[in-house]
Amino acid sequence: QVQLVESGGGLVQPGGSLRLSCLASGFTLDEYPIGWFRQAPGKEREGVSCISSSDGTYYADSVKGRFTISRDNAKNTVYLQLNSLKPEDTTVYYCATDLIVRSSCPEPAVWGKGTLVTVSS
Repeated sequence: QVQLVESGGGLVQPGGSLRLSCLASGFTLDEYPIGWFRQAPGKEREGVSCISSSDGTYYADSVKGRFTISRDNAKNTVYLQLNSLKPEDTTVYYCATDLIVRSSCPEPAVWGKGTLVTVSS
């Protein structure tokens, strides 16, 4: 069964850091692009970052320079390091893939259930 499970969210003060994890099962994660997405209440879903099948990376302008995506093939896990967090980063973060080998971000078809990040003093 193909599955993605996010973890690592929590409550952090502005300026703080978190590392989110996206653990894959049922497939070998290093073959496929993985994206991180977020959707705050009342806002459109935003593609935050992705790593392609060829390990190219993409970042939304809103997180560029603060977030870093990486892949650990031995652990079948993709990470999203969140630094210099702001209150506007508060929302649920999801990882997703389309299980298509591509040198670009995925068109998400398989989703995890998300992990909540709250940035507040």
